[in-house]
Formats: sequence, C-alpha cells, structure tokens
Amino acid sequence: MRVGFGYDIHRLKKGRNLVLAGVTIPHTHGESGHSDGDVLIHAVIDAIFGALSEGDIGTHFPPGDPDYKGISSRILLRKTKNLLDEKNVKIINIDCTVVLEKPKIATYTGQMRENLAQDLFVDHKAVSIKGKTKEGCGEVGHGKAVEAFAVVLIQ
Repeated sequence: MRVGFGYDIHRLKKGRNLVLAGVTIPHTHGESGHSDGDVLIHAVIDAIFGALSEGDIGTHFPPGDPDYKGISSRILLRKTKNLLDEKNVKIINIDCTVVLEKPKIATYTGQMRENLAQDLFVDHKAVSIKGKTKEGCGEVGHGKAVEAFAVVLIQ
C-alpha cells in the first residue's frame, strides 16, 4: 500500500467556467489555467503521481504544452489511470477537499464523485469529496481563488 497527497490552487477569473471534477458549476468566475483549470482533478492527479513516486502533474502534462491548452482535465485523469494500469496498481480510495468561498458545492459532489469514479474505474463509494470555506480569510476566502487537496491510497 502507498499513499499520495495532492494539492492545487488556481485564481478565479471572470469569463471562465468553474469546473470541479468535470462538473461545470454555475458561477460568475472560473479557474484560470492552461487546461480547463479543474483544480480538483489536478490535485487527484498529483496525489496519484505522488503515490507512484512519478513526479507531479507538470512533469507529465507541462503547462506550456500546446497539446494541453484548454483540454478537459478528465482526459488527463484518464491518461494518469493508464499509468496505474501499466504498473498493475489499483486505487483503494480517494479523499478530497475543495476550498471555495462561493458557490457551495454540496449539490454537485455526487456527480463529481461519479465522474472521478468513472474515469479511474473505481466504485463511487471509494471517492469522497468535501467542500470547505476559508471563513473569509486569504485569497480563497476573498473569492479570488479556489484550492483542492486530495489523498489517494493505492495497492
């Protein structure tokens, strides 16, 4: 068994979609990023690479690479799953926390869990997603950014 930890943060920008685990959530601002900016999937990918001792998301999917401009992070997650398969490793469970002042994500976490489970070929019961706020503190608390944390257990 091995554990990996992932983290990501993106500034929020007007005119972009707010995408978390492949779910577009209605909001005035979305993640700024080279890809779709899906901070939650990026944290999960980093957790997986960490558990595998395979570097980080930027190593495998460089942010300046034109092939990844605007790409859905779900595609990157599926590519990451291929690496797990190559190494004959399976995911036991994933635990995630999204930190975002607004909007509240509770009504979307079910679909977010399903998307991660589908892309990683695990039961949705093996995926946990929680939403938290920063209680008005810092960049995230002032609505200027969103961050995500993820822990994955592999075998």
